[in-house]
Amino acid sequence: MIGAMLSEAWLAMGANRLRTFLTMLGMMIGVGAVILILAIGKGAQFLVDQSIASMGSNLFIVLSGSSTSGGIRMGLGATPTLTIGDAQAIAELPSISAVAPNAPGTAQLVYGSNNWSTQVIGTTPSYLDVRDWELSAGYPFSDSDVRAATRVALLGQTVVKNLFGDEDPVGKTIRIKKSPYQVVGVLTLKGQSLDGRDQDDSVLIPVTTAQRKLFGSQFQGTVRLIMAQANSAQDMPAAERSMNLLLRQRHRLQGTTENDFTVRNLTALANTAAETTRVMSVMLGAIASISLLVGGIGIMNIMLVSVTERTREIGIRIAIGARQRDILLQFLLEAITISIVGCLVGVGLGIGGAVLVNQLTQTAVVITMSSVVMAFMVAAVVGVFFGFYPARKAAHMEPIEALRYQ
Repeated sequence: MIGAMLSEAWLAMGANRLRTFLTMLGMMIGVGAVILILAIGKGAQFLVDQSIASMGSNLFIVLSGSSTSGGIRMGLGATPTLTIGDAQAIAELPSISAVAPNAPGTAQLVYGSNNWSTQVIGTTPSYLDVRDWELSAGYPFSDSDVRAATRVALLGQTVVKNLFGDEDPVGKTIRIKKSPYQVVGVLTLKGQSLDGRDQDDSVLIPVTTAQRKLFGSQFQGTVRLIMAQANSAQDMPAAERSMNLLLRQRHRLQGTTENDFTVRNLTALANTAAETTRVMSVMLGAIASISLLVGGIGIMNIMLVSVTERTREIGIRIAIGARQRDILLQFLLEAITISIVGCLVGVGLGIGGAVLVNQLTQTAVVITMSSVVMAFMVAAVVGVFFGFYPARKAAHMEPIEALRYQ
């Protein structure tokens, strides 16, 4: 019986193809828009999550204090208030798993006929643990290299590409500010950070080498910043409190004296950015879903017109024994058929549109099965909801009045 009704519904839709197509168009556009917008939103969220993961997990950054000279206040890091000793003390806190002092600067690198200006970071072997950064080739420098201020370097992928091209850099010697450094390892690809900076355009060397032989230091043993990694996300509040207390004690800051350092929770900032992206994705999806509502209203409108046009047919059906539920099911099946066919075409349009956006703009898009199923289910429910009233109206017609209708 259902098969016969579906066949009849298909014939009724085919009787006026243009009107049926225009009715489906609302669903097609609605479903396609929802899938496309969600794919773009998920793509943006994926990029943010990828940037967060590339930073490392449960991260803090401790910055040196600012200074004032002639009434002019300098920014954070202007005053060298942090030392390698501070980093070693922080590493002993029970809530901290790894610590890496940083003495960054910019320098010109030369290899053969190639040269490249990049960021050179003086640090310790723990930097790789703090940043969750591995090597694609070679080996890391060691604590003995730090103690001896050895001229060794780890290169990021961007630096390798610009200096060496396809040549293997491990074991080669480069010049940093005219001094020779041996390349002992190559870092894995990290990509861009949340602020758009290329994390692979950097070189790591021992912090003591940076202080004594490359950049120099007005105050021996000072660093511009310290990166610290908490044991877990749950330990981060306790770790932040402990670091503040420890550094105040080490710097002999009493009472209400302001800190000469700043502790920042990088993970919290990154998570805020991720949450903002998720909210925007949901909002865009909700806006696109309005078109599904418009499509449902279109189905309701066309089904009311169809009921009016087929009033005599409905009267004849009832007169020869059709029950109310048969009439209800017949018109409901027509509404569902229009909705589902429109949904299927809309799914194709949405996926095709997402692929096209990716190809033309290089924007990251992520098409998930859940978004396709959700858009399809919502559209189907909308079709049933808006098709029910016209079907119910047809089912409750009085047969005599229906037969008299001209």
